[in-house]
Amino acid sequence: MTTIRDLVNHLESIAPPSYQEDYDNAGLIVGNPNTPVKGVLTCLDSTEAVLEEALETGCNVVVAHHPIVFRGLKRFTGRNYVERVVLKAIKQDVAIYAIHTNLDNMYAQGVNAKITERLGLINTRILAPKSVLKRIDVFTDLTDSLKGFLEKMNLENLRVVPHKLEITYASALERELLQAIQQHAPSANFEIWPLETPSSSIGAGMIGELPTPVTPQAFLSHLKTAMLVNTIKHTPLLNQEVGKIAVCGGAGGFLLPQAIAQGADFFVTADYKYHEFFDADGRIVIADIGHYESEQFTVQLLQEIISQKFSKFAVCCSKVNTNPVGYF
Repeated sequence: MTTIRDLVNHLESIAPPSYQEDYDNAGLIVGNPNTPVKGVLTCLDSTEAVLEEALETGCNVVVAHHPIVFRGLKRFTGRNYVERVVLKAIKQDVAIYAIHTNLDNMYAQGVNAKITERLGLINTRILAPKSVLKRIDVFTDLTDSLKGFLEKMNLENLRVVPHKLEITYASALERELLQAIQQHAPSANFEIWPLETPSSSIGAGMIGELPTPVTPQAFLSHLKTAMLVNTIKHTPLLNQEVGKIAVCGGAGGFLLPQAIAQGADFFVTADYKYHEFFDADGRIVIADIGHYESEQFTVQLLQEIISQKFSKFAVCCSKVNTNPVGYF
């Protein structure tokens, strides 16, 4: 029997919650972790229509990219779509799990990796790597019980000095590490600080190369076909062949300096405002393909991630188009 907790543990082994941005609310939003999984529906947004689809297909878990709840809810009166979705999910016993910026920040099996796959990019890497290593100094002697636990963890480094342990670890292990310290050395004091060591597997956006350089017009046509979009907003095309492409699913404007610095010819992203397009300044072509459009294949990505691990229940991709933006 697979429980929601088992499903969550697998998803969080792929994209640990510690790598989500501070503003985010990824994780289990509605549901009991001990409930058996009957079926999973993957989607971009957990809307009312998606919940209806889950019920119709016999799925009691919705795994969404975007969290339906970003901020705390003080009332549940059904006054807006967020409250209605939460109320309906609770009433119908459908769990909702969101895997958002933590999945954005993954190199392997991440949102941007799916985009580069669709575009056929090679030699890909993280556009803006994050510093994910931390160090904790624990002021205690190393007991046998604590030593045994630490040896089982995938720590970067453990240095023992008199009355102090100096431990370097990936931030994704912090919760487990602190629990171990509290359990095996409850009276110990400790200090934590980040280390300036960028990771090649964690960070925002990705950059890669086309197998063969093409004209700007040819790349725009390829982008339309590969990402299934009808409209692309872009800055003036430059008179040079296109070879290096930077991408960021969703709102990626904050990565423009990195894309320019690394010599990208095109920056494929979404949610650009009018005046922000001027920031290209003849150094790069910004191609805004739309938020939904840039992340739509995340639905398939989630289905693949879950199906690779579990085979005793159905994992379905939502057929509901949750894009709130229309084009005439």
